[in-house]
Amino acid sequence: MSHAFYREEHPLVFVFTHWINLLSMIFLTLSGFYIHFPIVPGLMGVARGAHFFWMFVVLINLVVRIVLAFIVKDANQQASRVIAGADIKNFLPQKENRHQLWPTVKYYLFLKKEHPIQAKYNPLQKVSYAATVLLTLLAAYTGFSLWGPTMDWSLFHAGTEAVGGLMSMRIIHYFVMWTVLIFAGVHAYLASIFGTPALKIMFAWKETPAEH
Repeated sequence: MSHAFYREEHPLVFVFTHWINLLSMIFLTLSGFYIHFPIVPGLMGVARGAHFFWMFVVLINLVVRIVLAFIVKDANQQASRVIAGADIKNFLPQKENRHQLWPTVKYYLFLKKEHPIQAKYNPLQKVSYAATVLLTLLAAYTGFSLWGPTMDWSLFHAGTEAVGGLMSMRIIHYFVMWTVLIFAGVHAYLASIFGTPALKIMFAWKETPAEH
């Protein structure tokens, strides 16, 4: 039996914020690489402007997504159309996920054939999503610490001094970016373990009914 994906699990507004987040990460990565390795001369101003524009976009999108998690109701079980409450419940501990962490790890490592019983998100997905929020905030903090208009603010200046100066902060920001990219890869794998149906619902809002 293939896994079903319904719109009740992933409301359209979450598909929209997902698209914004994806585009933000792409443009932040491209502009960030150019700032670090300016292989084409004369575009530094454009790259910096784009980098900070998309930084604000991803931060605003993050805040909006968190607020919507408390407002928008959706299904909290896999392959379900039953609206069970606010989306925030999907990120909190659920009885369906109890004792499922290790079986889930074995499933993703192809050491277990049967997919563990779980809620909408499995334990690994919950951990990766929470870590992504923290990494995004860390990337924003280190970025503001390097940005001219904000680097002298006491909040960011104190952090820069604590790590040993701007060069150290720049290195931290660079490695945070790589960590975010790694987590993005992990997220993509965990989310698409069922194949293209998961991609269809999150990118085109196209449902995939279960096939027996």
